[in-house]
Amino acid sequence: MNPRHGFGLLYASARYQERPWGKTALWRVYCQLKLNLPRRGKKRLPQRIRQPLDAAHKPNPGRNCDFMSDALWSGRRFRTFNFIDEFKREFLRIEIDTSLPAARVARALEELAEVRRVPQSIRLDNEPEFIGQALKQWAQSKGIELNHIQPGKPAQNAYVERFNRTYRTEVLDCHVFESLPEVRSMTEDWLHRHNLHRPHESIGRIPPVAYRVKRFPNLYF
Repeated sequence: MNPRHGFGLLYASARYQERPWGKTALWRVYCQLKLNLPRRGKKRLPQRIRQPLDAAHKPNPGRNCDFMSDALWSGRRFRTFNFIDEFKREFLRIEIDTSLPAARVARALEELAEVRRVPQSIRLDNEPEFIGQALKQWAQSKGIELNHIQPGKPAQNAYVERFNRTYRTEVLDCHVFESLPEVRSMTEDWLHRHNLHRPHESIGRIPPVAYRVKRFPNLYF
């Protein structure tokens, strides 16, 4: 008898082996032995209203974020938390570690808020880290609106999804990493080149930082 099979499978196995135990008696013994498997209830998400994907036409109204995952040469998995400015098409931060819980995400955003202006809203999906209380409380303390996309609709967060593809093809899929410091170092170097030297067609074929200086030379971002 495998206690991880659950009562239904155990009862079916007893019937197949022609054991003389009735279902009620077997259930009573099953409960007395405390073999009941915990039932994982489905987490019900609040209804998400579809958010328009229009890019911001002025500085600092909205930001986008998402998670990615990859593995080191040893097979050890790691995650990245990507945060972009949809107005300037600029990568603001990529946090990298083996685990990125909600508290870590909130801390990364708090550190970014110390050197960047606080946005009006953040567009994000329904990852457990994004619907946790830690991030919600942080956003409320800063007066930031969290705009969750509808479940199963990644196209509603298409700006960061597009940037994720660029990051994967130009960094994660181009190198074999042996350690997390190596991933962070290569990522920092790529972020510098992406924001300062890589032209973007959507902002006039100039880099994001140059676009910011050109459009709003006296505005702090």
